[in-house]
Amino acid sequence: MTALLLKQLEKSFGPTPVLQNVTLGIEEGEFVVVVGPSGCGKSTLLKLIAGLEDPSVGEIWLGGRRIDLLPPKDRNVAMVFQDYALYPHMTVAENIGFGLKMKGVGRSERALRVREIAASLQIDAYLARRPKELSGGQRQRVAMGRALARDAELFLFDEPLSNLDAKLRMEMRAQIKRLHMTFGTTTLLVTHDQMEAMTLADRIVCIDSGVIAQVGTPLSLYDDPQSLFVAKFIGAPTINLLPGSISADGAAVALQGGASLPVPKGGPNGALAGREVLVGIRPEHLSERPSSEDNKSAAHFDVAIELVETVGSDTFVTADWRGHRLAARCAPEVRASVGSAMRLFPRPDRIKLFDRASEARLG
Repeated sequence: MTALLLKQLEKSFGPTPVLQNVTLGIEEGEFVVVVGPSGCGKSTLLKLIAGLEDPSVGEIWLGGRRIDLLPPKDRNVAMVFQDYALYPHMTVAENIGFGLKMKGVGRSERALRVREIAASLQIDAYLARRPKELSGGQRQRVAMGRALARDAELFLFDEPLSNLDAKLRMEMRAQIKRLHMTFGTTTLLVTHDQMEAMTLADRIVCIDSGVIAQVGTPLSLYDDPQSLFVAKFIGAPTINLLPGSISADGAAVALQGGASLPVPKGGPNGALAGREVLVGIRPEHLSERPSSEDNKSAAHFDVAIELVETVGSDTFVTADWRGHRLAARCAPEVRASVGSAMRLFPRPDRIKLFDRASEARLG
């Protein structure tokens, strides 16, 4: 059953369009993450759903009723903000239970509900504290608890982890995922961090300049990007891109640096001969060894190493190939040093081709 439905939603501030023709359905209990660069309109989308902004065009439906004509308090939506937005003069218990108090829930029932939620978030030991006495992660959990207490039909998260350090972000990602598995509430989360999107989402909505570029599971966006924008935005390190042109028979791509790569099966055919393209190769599909179906005569790049980053599980190599920068994810035991030479082999079956003019995926 579709819980949230956005119909041809648009938003402009004066003559400047921020969102254009956003149509999207989110199923009940689904966890959807909206990603995109700063200024693409993703936070504005949340504000429209919550009622903090009014759409210029379009409709918003939740649970079978149209809500864009309703005031925020009547939408049954709970929102967790980037900056926590806690009441500084209230205790943790009072912050979590504030929405219940406004609904007229009795003191004993409210206290029981607050304790249950605080225990699920592992902040029950801090119920008597005020926000200034908490760490950033604890404050974020209080904000999440306040949303959970409302028992809303839809949870909205606006970049909830951006103020936390790297280790705490990982812990909070796991916490959010566990909460969703426990409560099963339909959730829409906005972030610019594609790692958050990949680890949290059932589906990802990728937005480019106010327009939905692609919607799909995390792996479908990673393995099958339909545009150059999605290919570059999803994945870290970012995808390698090399300019070239498709051969007359459609079987190969001649790169500007002088090498030639086979067109992957199911890719463009001879009808696209001579087409100017960008060849996309993920860093993990570019390694120091040829793939099992290849041999030493396989297509390769002889590069000069510019940077080596060892992270334990992987060794990331950044190198120059005839004026083009390439990133490769190599095995941890690889011994590479800056300034030395290295031969890198691409996996021909994982090459992705994009039209250089339209930036659309080919094949």
